[in-house]
Amino acid sequence: MKLDGRRESTHVEDRRGMSGKTAGLGIGGIAIVAILTLLMGGDLGDVINVVSQSGGVGQTVTNYEPTPENEALAKFSRQILASTEDVWTQYFAENGLGNYKAPTLVLYTGSTSTSCGQGQAAMGPFYCSADENLYIDLSFFSSMRQQLGADGDFAYAYVIAHEVGHHVQHLLGTLDQAHSQMARMSKADANKVSVRIELQADFYAGVWGHYESALFGSLEEGDLEEAINCASVIGDDYLQKKAQGYAVEESFTHGTAAQRMRWLKKGLSTGDVRQGDTFSVPESQL
Repeated sequence: MKLDGRRESTHVEDRRGMSGKTAGLGIGGIAIVAILTLLMGGDLGDVINVVSQSGGVGQTVTNYEPTPENEALAKFSRQILASTEDVWTQYFAENGLGNYKAPTLVLYTGSTSTSCGQGQAAMGPFYCSADENLYIDLSFFSSMRQQLGADGDFAYAYVIAHEVGHHVQHLLGTLDQAHSQMARMSKADANKVSVRIELQADFYAGVWGHYESALFGSLEEGDLEEAINCASVIGDDYLQKKAQGYAVEESFTHGTAAQRMRWLKKGLSTGDVRQGDTFSVPESQL
């Protein structure tokens, strides 16, 4: 991506170095294990157990000094967040959706408090609708590269844009409505709703990419392939087969590799939010 000279968002809270550090497997290793725990039907409590059994949160980091790579990723994240602000502000205004309220990106190391509970690097990037914040430990990008083979600036941008997609869902009322439905369902049925939530966030990430390219001409050769490859290797079926050799469909919470690629591509090609209603599509067509 060509981002030279692009502005950086001011909606960023930098908590790096202000939290505990994870021991044992290390943040990268635990992140992949914990994500797989969630994908195979575990809940937040199971993730906490993974962290605890792997060494937990150690002493508070002092005299924190980010590496050049980490600092470059922080700047990149601020620029991508600024881009999502520009794109979604314009889209909301032009389509009668009211004023777009930008989320805050919280950068942290190890663990941090959120309005949705204690956030851990082991959980990977996540969005909390209760405080309208995105949370990310930048070491996740190293885990993507080393553990999953997903690399490249547009792949990283897709991860951030996906979480912003959840914020868009929140602003439109979709996320809260879906969560309300899930609370009244069996775990298996709630997982199916979760898949639709995540696929729509993938679609919204694609919509952002569509307008990012149109407005700023920042995409370069190979960028789209990076994001699509990333979507494929974080599909539930791919991750479960990688972890245990087989996939358990009823435990899927994010969608298969094919589904995630399909909705990302659809957002990228259409740039039309109205075509991203994953909740009304028959399951066979997701």
